Amino acid sequence: NCLFVHVTLLPYLKSSDEIKTKPTQHSVAKLRELGIQPDIIVCRSEKDFSKQELKKIALFTNVEERAVIKSLDVSTIYEIPLLYKEQGLDKIMCEYLNIPYKAPDLSFLEKKVNIIKNIEEEVTIGLVGKYIELRDSYKSIHEALFHAGIENKVKVKIVNINSETLSEDELIEALSKVDGILVPGGFGKRGVEGKILAVKYARENNVPFFGICLGMQIMTIEIARNVCGIAGANSTEFDSKTPHPVISLLDNQKKVTMKGGTMRLGAQKIILKQNTLAYEAYKSLEIFERHRHRYEFNPEYIPIFEENNIVLSGFSENGLVEIIEYPQNLWMVGVQFHPEFQSSIFQPHPLFVDFIKASILFLRKSPD
Repeated sequence: NCLFVHVTLLPYLKSSDEIKTKPTQHSVAKLRELGIQPDIIVCRSEKDFSKQELKKIALFTNVEERAVIKSLDVSTIYEIPLLYKEQGLDKIMCEYLNIPYKAPDLSFLEKKVNIIKNIEEEVTIGLVGKYIELRDSYKSIHEALFHAGIENKVKVKIVNINSETLSEDELIEALSKVDGILVPGGFGKRGVEGKILAVKYARENNVPFFGICLGMQIMTIEIARNVCGIAGANSTEFDSKTPHPVISLLDNQKKVTMKGGTMRLGAQKIILKQNTLAYEAYKSLEIFERHRHRYEFNPEYIPIFEENNIVLSGFSENGLVEIIEYPQNLWMVGVQFHPEFQSSIFQPHPLFVDFIKASILFLRKSPD
């Protein structure tokens, strides 16, 4: 009941237009020294390689020819399962493990890949943060936007906008070139005023906006200051002495001194209001979303927000504000949770789908 699959790299030398198989042979030899004989070898390569090279790998590694699998560079990662199935990898693995084989139906994935390869329209999303130099910092955000783009049959171009280093004029110039603005999660006061400016720009220019976790809190601060007229409104995370803590520590966090694993974490139930953007996206009155935060919308400010026609469309079971909407905008939503964690190619997250849909509308209405 054991199967060894060895994933190896076949280097391609561009100068001589040659695929090198020797590193794979050496790596298998090293595995044998440890008492491991690979049953299947998956060969990563940026360029296709010949049947002769495949036979050479099989011969010198004592692996069946059919068990040497090509894993070539493709236009999208979602094409890889189709490439493996085409070579019979699934069937070989079942055979080696003595498992009855049933051919999988990958037609849904084939349709998605076909959409990806034939997308022509492009929508530009400005990702406003302070960790933008490292793509993996917002990997889940990138993937969720990609999923939503496929669902809407558009390519999503992500423009990184540094909220910490850009001047106000530079920030506005960058924001003027996007069709939607997203402020993701994060911690600390660095770059906060730049994010607040991004929210203000989106609100005043009717640009679709999506705030996630800290992004929702930033949206709350901007609306408090510039819509509700609460001068000095802030989060106690950024200013512990703010006269108007519209964002403050959760009650159960105020006595926490040990920070490791003590945030409000995991899936939490959220109750939605009907006739809201959130309800329109989810089509449900109750949802579960994943959380990771210490700070919350201060419930003392709920009345003044509602007096100014701000929609608080989602609440936790114990009354925490989970979702805030600015209905005067084409689409402007802030959520305390992390919807990107539940998005997939098979089931794009509905909030991301609607955000991209609104961004497409903005793009089509905008002059060239």
